[in-house]
Amino acid sequence: MLPLIVDAHEDIAYNILNFGRDYTRSAAETRRLEHESGSETPEHNGGWPDYQRGRVAVVFSTLFVTPICRRTGEWDKQAYADFDQAHRLYRTQLDAYHKLADDHPDHFRLIASRADLETVLTHWADSKAESHPVGLVPLMEGAEGVRTPSELDEWWEWGVRVIGPAWAGTRFCGGTRDPGPLTDEGRLLLKAMADIGFTLDLSHMDELSARQALDLYPGPIIASHANAAALVPGYDGNRLLRDDVIQGILERDGIIGVVPFCRFLTFEWKFGDPRDSITLETLAAHVDRICQMAGDARHVGLGSDFDGGFGLSAVPAGVDTIADLQKIGPILVAKGYNDEQVAAVLGKNWLRHLQTFLP
Repeated sequence: MLPLIVDAHEDIAYNILNFGRDYTRSAAETRRLEHESGSETPEHNGGWPDYQRGRVAVVFSTLFVTPICRRTGEWDKQAYADFDQAHRLYRTQLDAYHKLADDHPDHFRLIASRADLETVLTHWADSKAESHPVGLVPLMEGAEGVRTPSELDEWWEWGVRVIGPAWAGTRFCGGTRDPGPLTDEGRLLLKAMADIGFTLDLSHMDELSARQALDLYPGPIIASHANAAALVPGYDGNRLLRDDVIQGILERDGIIGVVPFCRFLTFEWKFGDPRDSITLETLAAHVDRICQMAGDARHVGLGSDFDGGFGLSAVPAGVDTIADLQKIGPILVAKGYNDEQVAAVLGKNWLRHLQTFLP
């Protein structure tokens, strides 16, 4: 039987609210409907039937809204101009997850505790069941919806368990294409997060602020979706992880989710280019580098970022839907990884994190 997959980053609510996507449908059905309607949105990477084929048991499901200055088109309704608007949009996305789970309990379940996780995993362990619910762990990407640190108790009560302070630069820290350190507000945010028990996601944080957070944050730390900068020749940005940041995450017993996005695998690639020369072998090299740095296979997983602004045309050759991430397994075996290590990379490392840090 194929190992379980845990995907640490998918923008599900963003797609539901922006594009009206129905995640009970397969990617093929959604693509067909959007093609017939003339939609020019990125081609969908996966829905519940694809999760079933790929044995995707748990997804870290993001709350993500775009700073209005970074919006790429009028179609993007999930964009904010001020912190109050960001708060409303984030809350609407969280409500969308609650509605998805309430309306389709056989398909999706929210995970806010170890007991919730165990319920989902017990179902997946039942070999007689023909289908299984996918667990959703809410992750806030960019923390501009947190107007003050005192609101974190509410976000925790509503089910958020992971927070990344940045997407672009925020009032908390530098972010992608916006270099900068942690601010005073950022330090207060991290202190309040640690007091409650949130996992800190370093993805999108500028290198300086990420290094500072590694020194300051006493709670659990991950990078839900980020690749190794050293394996992307010519890369000169602040989105991928330099080796010293990777090493810092490893020293904190953190986990890094590698991203099957062509631009994060070959820096020369740009939208519209063919993807034939970029394969899952390229992605597996990032897995292997992190494992070699760690000396084990316990600190790397998957963070697909599927439907996070890119679709089918921007993922490696051989990937049609999220179910195809299972193809990484045989590639790792060919590199000398055993079945236990492959299962750790595909899902068990993230499960260990959740079993340790969920309430």
